[in-house]
Amino acid sequence: MLKERKISLQGQDHQLSHTDKQLSILQDIDQISFADQLEVLNKSPFKPTGIDIFQVNMGKMCNQVCKHCHVDAGPDRKEIMSRDTMQLCLDALDQSDISTVDLTGGAPEMNPDFRWFVEQLSSRGKHIIVRCNLTIILANKKYNDLPEFYKKHQVEVVSSLPHFSARRTDAQRGDGVFEKSIEALKMLNSIGYGLPDSDLKLNLVYNPSGAFLPADQNGLENEFKRKLKGDFDIEFNELYAITNLPISRFLDYLVASENYQDYMQKLIDAFNPAAVDGVMCRNTISIGWDGFLFDCDFNQMLDLKLNHGIPNHIKDFDVDLLTKREIILNNHCYGCTAGAGSSCGGVTT
Repeated sequence: MLKERKISLQGQDHQLSHTDKQLSILQDIDQISFADQLEVLNKSPFKPTGIDIFQVNMGKMCNQVCKHCHVDAGPDRKEIMSRDTMQLCLDALDQSDISTVDLTGGAPEMNPDFRWFVEQLSSRGKHIIVRCNLTIILANKKYNDLPEFYKKHQVEVVSSLPHFSARRTDAQRGDGVFEKSIEALKMLNSIGYGLPDSDLKLNLVYNPSGAFLPADQNGLENEFKRKLKGDFDIEFNELYAITNLPISRFLDYLVASENYQDYMQKLIDAFNPAAVDGVMCRNTISIGWDGFLFDCDFNQMLDLKLNHGIPNHIKDFDVDLLTKREIILNNHCYGCTAGAGSSCGGVTT
């Protein structure tokens, strides 16, 4: 069992950063650590299979403040990727055969150079994924044409929708979010996104609204498709069920609600060795808004930069060295290997 004790982010050494406090909490377990778990499975050191996906955090600014957000994004965040750093990303892509670029945030569209970056990626023939919160499309007139912009560049849209009901969606993401999300989905459908005979991909992301694991992804997808089609005549391609990892805003919630011990125990008890090989750090490199490199978006939010002598900034990008790197592990990684596994593309098994 996990250590039975009350944990407080505020009660620790005030000299520690919030991130250091979170890492201290994550490391403080009595059960086998995630790194040792992989040692037992003869999967240590843990290394990538390659780099297929170049995931870029465009900044932490967002028009929403979601309770589960592992980025701690919001309207007051000032961290934004500069065009100079975007150019370094383009330079890195030009020296590799990485085909997919996954743009995330915050709301990536709020970066003033977002469209320029997409245009540059499109001109290079990259498959572009944008992680859109949907409501950004309606947040301001300057965003209203985003669906057409996405279509022009054949962007795959991956959109968060916690539930097919207003009550549960708004509880997690704020009042009125569900109604705006439905309107944005209709706009995307109207130009072909998510329709059966269209190449324009529209995928949804489901995150649990509390301290529990997501239900079966296929079952959730079927239920979402039935309800959204029946109630709103909305269609989409796939649904990704993603486990909430105990970091950032969600970890703060777990600690404040005294659910941390139980939630970590759920993740550890649900550890699935079969989910290990498909975790996203094995085929993805994550680039922070400031150009630093990470094994995944979650490590990025804990400031766990690449280590072991590997270049950790985009200006020093070396695809051969990065492919041979050792992946940085911590106990939040249990979230990616619980049950059917979890990644930015849904389950891993």
